[in-house]
Amino acid sequence: MPKETAQAEYASIVDKLGGRTQSPSTSSSSASGSVQSPSAATGGDLVSCVEDKGFVVRFNRPAKKNSITLEMYETMIGYLKEAAERDDIHYLALTGTGDFFSSGNDLGNFMNRLKTGLPPDVLAKEAAELVRRYVAAFINFPKPAVALVNGPSIGVSCTVLGLFDFIYASDKAFFHTPFTLLGLNPEGCSSYTFPRAMGVARANRVLMLNQQLSAQEAKSCGFITDVFPHATFHEETKKRLQELAKLPPKSLQYSKALVRDPIWADLHKANDKECDRLTERFVSQEAMQAVMNFFKDKGKL
Repeated sequence: MPKETAQAEYASIVDKLGGRTQSPSTSSSSASGSVQSPSAATGGDLVSCVEDKGFVVRFNRPAKKNSITLEMYETMIGYLKEAAERDDIHYLALTGTGDFFSSGNDLGNFMNRLKTGLPPDVLAKEAAELVRRYVAAFINFPKPAVALVNGPSIGVSCTVLGLFDFIYASDKAFFHTPFTLLGLNPEGCSSYTFPRAMGVARANRVLMLNQQLSAQEAKSCGFITDVFPHATFHEETKKRLQELAKLPPKSLQYSKALVRDPIWADLHKANDKECDRLTERFVSQEAMQAVMNFFKDKGKL
């Protein structure tokens, strides 16, 4: 069908599915509306606290498999800024509530933005720019960043892990980036970080052929730091954070800077290239058809 007709049909389908269907994990969409100040936020879909000298952020939508809303993307950017600027914070830790670390993007993001009536190409540019800012905030974060992957990590929640300094996973976790299934492309600098961490051959299987990695496979190929039994995951990771809290904070920051500085520009370059391609992919016929096929296969159409 003509592109304009396809876009209208896609919007109609997303509108019909929104509110009763979980999204397949993809990149984020653009943000709208004001977001509560990070330091004032005490509850909600993305919560934070200070513990053991760390700024601990938690995806907090267990009923939705910790899928990420527009507001959560913006709030995370604010959290990273706050954690970087506070002298009492030595590191960042990110984890999830319940069985999932995060299932990636929430379908409601697309539905809500499509309802605004803005042209699809404008929405695509906004979406890609939010991804760019979100990923850049992790690239620029100057203190140690620790991911406590308590369960499955899918889509954008997986790709940004390549920007973390330490990744501890439950043995129930797995890692999945199903972008080509959805007609999209890698983001979160994964086109750069994944080949460096796990080798080109495995990265191609993960990013292009949608191969899942178990926690043990992710450790074996060098993508994550360590794996712990799910029953003792909280206790084991708490020990690691307490050990990190005892180290001199400036020494940690300078050490990270020395490791990160040689690739800092390359990370931003990869982020820009990925987001430029996402601008095209978000409104491509391939992406729209892939999403429709996904829901047809699930019996939702």
